Amino acid sequence: MAGPQCCSNPPVLDPSSGEGGVEELGGLKVYISGSPTSKLAILLISDVFGYEAPNIRMVADKVAVSGFFVVVPDFFHGDPFKYINNTPLQVWLKDHGTDKGLEDVKPVIEALKSKSFSALGAAGFCWGAKVVTEISKSSKFIQAAVLLHPSFVTSDDIKGVNVPIAILGAEVDKYSPPALLKEFEEILTVKPEIDSHVEVFPNVGHGWTVRYDVNDEAAVNSAEEAHKKMLEWFFKYVK
Repeated sequence: MAGPQCCSNPPVLDPSSGEGGVEELGGLKVYISGSPTSKLAILLISDVFGYEAPNIRMVADKVAVSGFFVVVPDFFHGDPFKYINNTPLQVWLKDHGTDKGLEDVKPVIEALKSKSFSALGAAGFCWGAKVVTEISKSSKFIQAAVLLHPSFVTSDDIKGVNVPIAILGAEVDKYSPPALLKEFEEILTVKPEIDSHVEVFPNVGHGWTVRYDVNDEAAVNSAEEAHKKMLEWFFKYVK
């Protein structure tokens, strides 16, 4: 389920990156961006490289500028995946599974609700997409979901989704290949009560929305198009 493509183009982590700041929320350190007076909150759940990756903080800042209060939690408790001594990702995942992420996200959601946010959306990238899928099975957690190049998400998972969901995938992706995304689309199509959108972006690979080279114009444009569609989904349903 996880291999080299899942970790391609790893970011250089920078705890000082972004225009927001770091606080504690629901027992976790979180990167926050946006006005706390906003009544609309967005939860971004990262890939295995965690909340100090500059690109995901850049995405958070972009979403915040659009009027949302944005939170990016540190689900890995200061231990994101790193290539050290050729440690396989599978070894790291034993202590950082998405099941643990699911348990950790619930107190964060409760903490946001206690701050009187009227609506909450969530987007998950790779690893984070599985966690977002799980919380999208009940509208008591979030009002809308976006999955970006998901990992570990199965067709059975999608059958349980109960909030509007957009799934943005890559043409070149061994973890969520176009054929699997087609299955997701077919499952969602027979649930007309749940609005959905499934799209495969051409000429991009797994991780393209957060692990792109900022100096590669084509890569930046593809990532920004996905960010735009994510925002459009939140504008529609998180209000």
